[in-house]
Amino acid sequence: MRLMKDGVAMKNSDLTEGRISSHFKSIAVPASIGFLFNTLFNVVDSIYAGRLGTDALAGMAISFPIFFLVISLSSGLGNASTALAAISIGKKDSKSFHQLLYNSIFIALIVGIIVPLLSPLYLKPMFALAGAEGDVLAIGLDYTRMIIYGTIFFVLNFVINGLLYAQGNTKPFRNYLIIGFFANLILDPLFIFGWFGLPNLGATGIALATVLVQMFGTIYLGYHLYKSSLFKKEELKASSLSWETNKDILRQGIPSSLNNATIALGVFIINYFVVLYAGSDTVAAYGVSMRIEQLALIPTIGINVAVLTIVGQNFGAKNIDRIIETRRKGMLYGVIIMLIGTIVIVPLAPYLIRIFDTNEAVVRAGTIYLRIEAIAFTTYIFLNVNVSVLQGIKKPKFAVVIGVYRQILPLGIFILLGTTLKMGVYGVWWGIVLINWSAVFISVVYTNKELKKLKLTMNDDL
Repeated sequence: MRLMKDGVAMKNSDLTEGRISSHFKSIAVPASIGFLFNTLFNVVDSIYAGRLGTDALAGMAISFPIFFLVISLSSGLGNASTALAAISIGKKDSKSFHQLLYNSIFIALIVGIIVPLLSPLYLKPMFALAGAEGDVLAIGLDYTRMIIYGTIFFVLNFVINGLLYAQGNTKPFRNYLIIGFFANLILDPLFIFGWFGLPNLGATGIALATVLVQMFGTIYLGYHLYKSSLFKKEELKASSLSWETNKDILRQGIPSSLNNATIALGVFIINYFVVLYAGSDTVAAYGVSMRIEQLALIPTIGINVAVLTIVGQNFGAKNIDRIIETRRKGMLYGVIIMLIGTIVIVPLAPYLIRIFDTNEAVVRAGTIYLRIEAIAFTTYIFLNVNVSVLQGIKKPKFAVVIGVYRQILPLGIFILLGTTLKMGVYGVWWGIVLINWSAVFISVVYTNKELKKLKLTMNDDL
């Protein structure tokens, strides 16, 4: 399909027409395959870290919240690029699309420079707050420093990919993640064990391999954006830095980043209480279990991408009925997938944990966590789909509210269940379940309210 706006061709990107189920398939399937390999990438890292010992696993687990802050900033700007670019495409506004491209790349470069420069101010204090010490602290710091150096590539990849996602094109990112997975299989042992005369870097080598793969991704995705059907060199040259465009990106991106950052904060808080109640073996078990959860959630990530893209374009086109249908189908598909994942994970939990660590204390703790957490697996569907819908209709601030609710409230819940009721680490696991389901109720009610308001507004405009 070829669309025209002011004489400019815009093809193969219109999600305002056609069957929504077909759009889900064309967007979500490649995205899910890509994220499968992205998660397998992390799984490989964890397996190699496990060969280095439990201290390496624990160090990487404690470093996860800091690593995730980098991902949060990157993902927030990427989501902003997807939502705003999708809205421009829905409006058939090529000039706005290129103005957004120009300014989002500029912001990505600024963020990619500032985060590493400020790292000496926040790395050690955050590890100290997590209670890390000894070899766990040393390994975690070395790993995280190297990751921080590659921030610019993480941010650029998310932003560039967000502009591709807005066009409904999820294949370049899928291909990059597949290539990156196989490259990581080679680079990890090369740097970890010092093959071919290279220095033995241990866990730092895992981080270096990740940064090099991200650098390749920036080049690969940038090429595909340049070759995409909507990209027009002359329109990009006509674009300029715009305070209004930058504000629009930040208004959309900061709430998304903060929402993701609260997840990192939540993991940080969980790690603190796990160390308090159980010790490093259970911290390692929690880190491994999160990898397994990520595998189960992979298909739903593709669904979130599809929801954000389809809703954004139809918001630009002022088509409320397709927005509502997209939300409904996104939740339906996601719940079916997560129920299947739950059926698989619950009986196989101990065997899955042993892939990463054969320490029986780690296996036992991880198995208990996964079997309790399985009760909350479907909550992530409702939460993420509703947040994606709200981002697509330019209502991103709720993501921060629900994120703070889910990640800060546990402070009281964990103390109540773990200390006051003497449930220990079981209080942490059951606290996560209770908080997530209550958050689902809030998100459903709020999103219903916003969609009703939007429908009234759009009907008044017609």
